Amino acid sequence: MHAESTASATAGLSRRSMLAGAAAVAGTAATLSASAATGAQAAEAGPAGTTAAPSAADRITEQPDRTGGHARATVFKNVRPYGAQHPVDLTVVDGLVTAGPAPRGAKVVDCKGRIALPTLVDAHIHPDKTAWGEPWVTRNPASSIAEYTEEDVKLYHALRTPLKKRAERLMGHAVAQGTRAMRAHVDVAPAYDLVGVEGVGSARRALRHALDVEIVAFPQHGVVRTPGTKELLEEAARTGAIDRVGGIDPIGFDEALDEQLDIVFGIADRHGVGVDIHLHERAATGMESLRGIIARTKALSLQGKVTVSHVFCVPGLPERELDRLAAELANAGISLTTVAPSSDLVLPIDRLREHGVEVGLGSDGVRDSWSPFGNADMLHRSHLLAWVRDARLDEELEAAFRAGADGGARLLGLPEADLKPGSPADFLLVRGECLPQILVDLPRREMVVRGGRIVARDGELVGRSIHVRLGTDVGTAGP
Repeated sequence: MHAESTASATAGLSRRSMLAGAAAVAGTAATLSASAATGAQAAEAGPAGTTAAPSAADRITEQPDRTGGHARATVFKNVRPYGAQHPVDLTVVDGLVTAGPAPRGAKVVDCKGRIALPTLVDAHIHPDKTAWGEPWVTRNPASSIAEYTEEDVKLYHALRTPLKKRAERLMGHAVAQGTRAMRAHVDVAPAYDLVGVEGVGSARRALRHALDVEIVAFPQHGVVRTPGTKELLEEAARTGAIDRVGGIDPIGFDEALDEQLDIVFGIADRHGVGVDIHLHERAATGMESLRGIIARTKALSLQGKVTVSHVFCVPGLPERELDRLAAELANAGISLTTVAPSSDLVLPIDRLREHGVEVGLGSDGVRDSWSPFGNADMLHRSHLLAWVRDARLDEELEAAFRAGADGGARLLGLPEADLKPGSPADFLLVRGECLPQILVDLPRREMVVRGGRIVARDGELVGRSIHVRLGTDVGTAGP
């Protein structure tokens, strides 16, 4: 899942050195100039680093839909997109932001000057392994992928809550913190059979009103070194239970570069699924595996359907070599994903994006046998990205947010939720001054909206039906 696996680098590794690297910023973000809350917003912001307790009249209020079964329409009034200085009204019709007038009878939600930001995309997470919400787990020492996978199996048998409930609980928490989509890597091995795929699939169905989920059948125990895994990957793809088939360190862990890649790409080609391979190998070993992935992607015309995760062999490449590699990746339509626990493994996303390589940011493991850390909060993950990148300027902080929001959306083929007319009405509402301050302070997510529907309030899911909290300034849109 997150480990460095080459034989030459294994000895003496710390737990931190086993974790994956940080992502850098995706693309050039537009500079937002909102610098402070004014008017009504100034009244709701407390001293620096604090938030005033809301009064009853200050709560976000809404009224039931009265459109009589016609176009589903809502006006989110008094919203500050990206921290704009002056509030505006966002009109949503059938899940999309529109520039036109609201239909008669549209619901009105008074957002009281809260800042609206696009919801984020978790491009790499392992919800099947999580102990989130379970009693505290004391972890045992481990220093290699093989040892960590043994701990995975022990934890799986020790947890009493069924996998599908644990996965749904974590994925629902992610939604409530502002995640609209994720790519879920799910362990497939004889130790589990396809329980993880089935459990995360069940969670996906339960949360389909609020969350888009891609499922990757991930052979954490190895494709070749663990007999029976190949057949399980084939079955998962054949039955349509997964969207992608995975792989892991073909040389350093499986010790079978060509055999593993032939199996993984063969399954993808036969069943029309994508590929997402964990690559923790560094230096020449990682580059050899990466070139094998590029070659098979092009040979099987799988451009746009292949992702490589972590890619520890890329950071630190000389500029000319990086440019050549980025051009090859872009030509093959291969995307990359990364996480953000350390500065030495940050992918050079700016440079990769210049060549057209998409890069997404993800949570990785969340409170599993590998680590007690993680929270499936992509706003926090973007905060960590900015931290390890030593971000200081507003535009650097904003770009870290964009990596969590836009980078993952492009990687998963989703439209960017930029709050402009025509974009999906997927956003979260928070108190604050401006986007950089929000990324640093991580305020409570007061509301999360998906396709124009409120799916979470104050960090809690509200399910398919909207829980109406009545207050002041509730009305019905006119003609």
